[in-house]
Amino acid sequence: MKIIAISDTHGQHRSLKVSKGDIIIHTGDISKSGRSEEIIDFLDWFANLNFRYKIFIAGNHDFLFEKARKDVIEKMIPNGVTYLNDSGVEIEGVKIWGSPITPWFNDWAFNRDRGSEIKKHWDLIPDDTDILITHGPPFGILDETVYGKRTGCEELLLRVSQVKPQYHIFGHIHEDYGSSTKGKTTFINASVLDDWYEMRNEPVEIITTSFFTSDICPSLR
Repeated sequence: MKIIAISDTHGQHRSLKVSKGDIIIHTGDISKSGRSEEIIDFLDWFANLNFRYKIFIAGNHDFLFEKARKDVIEKMIPNGVTYLNDSGVEIEGVKIWGSPITPWFNDWAFNRDRGSEIKKHWDLIPDDTDILITHGPPFGILDETVYGKRTGCEELLLRVSQVKPQYHIFGHIHEDYGSSTKGKTTFINASVLDDWYEMRNEPVEIITTSFFTSDICPSLR
């Protein structure tokens, strides 16, 4: 199985070169400001990619997904595309959970206060999750801004340490693109844009001979 992970395309998705694979995962910020025309264009592009399974979550720029009614959003999602919002899907035995929530920052979408308010979302993550998709990183892991500030979520880090998914894929902090393995979990920041919103980074490839034996694109080692 080949999984491609991307994040933070911010409307530049049509400039992205994506190789073929089985599953593509986008971890949010598909748009600049969450306008409907931006979302529709992304969904048209995403639905026509050459993958059996296409999964995405929203990010803090994707206001439409927070403001629109659930039935409106459901009608927008094309056939063959899975949208996750504090929800999960199982694909060929692999259990995937996705959430757009991030700690409060500049009045963006899906912001929650640190502590008990944001913890309610992380408590929903099932204990048997194989791949966790969040927009933002856990605290201290691929979450450092260009100014040297750690911005990840402490409560998310705690929940990930309990669940121990094989992969935790996220974005949000463009400048800390890369991967890191701690214990049983490989963490991947899949942001394709840099902190100046320039297309800089390659999509992350995860190659699996079986789900529990895998290799990450060598450029991220």
